[in-house]
Formats: sequence, structure tokens, C-alpha cells
Amino acid sequence: MAGKKAFITGISGQDGSYLTEFLLDKGYEVAGLVRRNALAELGNIEKFKEEVRIYFGDLQFPESIVLALYDFKPDEIYNLASLSSPLSSFSDKFASIMVTGVGALHVFERAKQIVPDAKIYQASTSEMFGAPKQVPQNEDTPLSPANPYAAAKEYAHRMAVIARQDKNQPQFIACGILFNHESPRRGLNFVTRKISAAVACIKNGRKEGIPLNEMGEPIVKNGKLKLGDLNAKRDWGYAPDYIEAMYKIMQQKIADDFVVATGEVHTVEDFAKEAFEVVDLNYNDYVETDPHFVPPIQTGPLHGDASKAKKVLGWEPKTKFSDLVRIMVHADLAKFS
Repeated sequence: MAGKKAFITGISGQDGSYLTEFLLDKGYEVAGLVRRNALAELGNIEKFKEEVRIYFGDLQFPESIVLALYDFKPDEIYNLASLSSPLSSFSDKFASIMVTGVGALHVFERAKQIVPDAKIYQASTSEMFGAPKQVPQNEDTPLSPANPYAAAKEYAHRMAVIARQDKNQPQFIACGILFNHESPRRGLNFVTRKISAAVACIKNGRKEGIPLNEMGEPIVKNGKLKLGDLNAKRDWGYAPDYIEAMYKIMQQKIADDFVVATGEVHTVEDFAKEAFEVVDLNYNDYVETDPHFVPPIQTGPLHGDASKAKKVLGWEPKTKFSDLVRIMVHADLAKFS
């Protein structure tokens, strides 16, 4: 019997690339949707791009989804594509809504027409909780998004729930409400990767080729790393652990929502302190705060309760916070040597 076929939007991103490796190891045939202007960003799937089928397209243009689904006919669809920076979403609200929100609906609707029996995974996010009154947050915590990215994700999440409750043609659309999950493949517009890359550049004494932050400036300038709110609290896990949860969510007989989190909370300051300690440096000597990196509306504290995932899926995170930080710093020490 032939293996299953999985179609991944956002295949070249952090989660898409780890999921691709995971599914290839399980004998899946894998295809993915990539924006044409993301050709330079294929780094995450460069090693195994010959093993997957790439379709070029954009969630804003449903024709590209239609063509891919007609051609590939997947058994499982993982909708991971989004404009995923909460801070950046304030400067491009329309793109956030169209790609992250309406784009997800395009995937659901085209799948219903072309591959109605395909299971769909929708990448929901802890950002949908906003600044919650309930700590920790679980699947029943009220949603109250505090940025355009989160609002778009909530729209997609609610449309997924509506689609699976449709009595005329219910779809299997399961939502993973993933809390922050990081890795060396995380984009440099995320604070954790910004910290690990800056630590590497500082420790290695790098003067040229320093990566740029979301303001278009070097992340290390005059020996300093600029960050926003050091007291922002997040529940940070290791991305490959969360990929296993995604897969388990999709193997259920009934589509449902699952919070995926470590249940541990740390501040941005904790992450910076831990990262600089990996290379025996004191973060106080290198970190400065800058209001430009503080969102207009704050989110958090984000603290996940993944007890449902543990009970139903048998899933638990394997990687400790200190190990996550060490993995990221060591990877960037090699990358920015």
C-alpha cells in the first residue's frame, strides 16, 4: 500500500521544514506551497528539497491552491503559512488578514471542493489569547487577540470550527493552539533567534555580515543588542517537539482543538541571560532596551496548559528551556563564526 500524501503550506518555514522531515521519515509523500518571492528562503528545506514536490503560489490567490490540490491530491493538509510576526503585523494589517486569515479559508474551501476527505491541520496560536485574565490558558480560555496577526489567526480558527460543525458537509479540520516554539530555524524577526544570533556575533567578534533586525539595522550595533520589553512572559518550547504534537492531532478520528505548550513561563530577560551564559558572558553588558521593539498593545502572560494533549494524544514536551537556549546559541555560533 502506498504511503500517505501530505501537503504543507509554508513548507520552507521553521515548522514546515521540521514537519517535512518528520513525515518523510514516516514514509509520506510530501508536497508544499512556496511563494515565488521566497525562493531565497528555501534554506530550511534546501537539504531535502529534491525529496518533496514544490508548488509555487500564494494563499491570497486561491487558483494556486486549486492547481496544487488537483495535481497532488493529498490525504492530509497542514496549513502552516502565515505572516507570523505579531509586531510586524501592525505595519501591514491588510496582508496579515488576507494571508493569515482569509488565506486559511481559501485552503479550507478549495480542499472541500477538490479533496473533501482530506484531513486538515490549522496552525492556531497562543497569541489569540491576547492579555488573558486566565492563567494558564487552555482550550476553553476566551480568545481576545491583541495584534492583527492574532486577529487573523482567530478568524481562521473560528472558520475551522464552523467548517467541522457544518451538518451538510463537515470537514476534518483540527487546530493546534501552539504556544511559542523556537529552534535554530526560527526567523531573525523573532526575539529568541535575535538573541541567539546576537550572542554568537558578539562571542565570535563578528564585524561584517551581521544579520539585520526588523528595523533593517544590524542586530548587534556598537557591541549592543537592542530588545523590547524584557519582562514579557512566554511559554517557550522546542519546535521539533511540537511537530510531533501536530502529527498526533491529525491521527485522531475526530477533529478537535489542542493547546500545545510546556507549561513553563520565562521572560525575555530570562532567555537573554541564559543565552549569554552559554558563552560565559553577562547579558547586562550587552543588552539595551528600545521602545521601537515593544508592540503598541502588549500580549501575555502566555502560559499554556497542555493537559488535554497529554491525556488524549499522549504528548509531552521533551526539551527543557535551558537545552532549547543552548541548542539555538550553539547553532548560531557555527552559523555566524
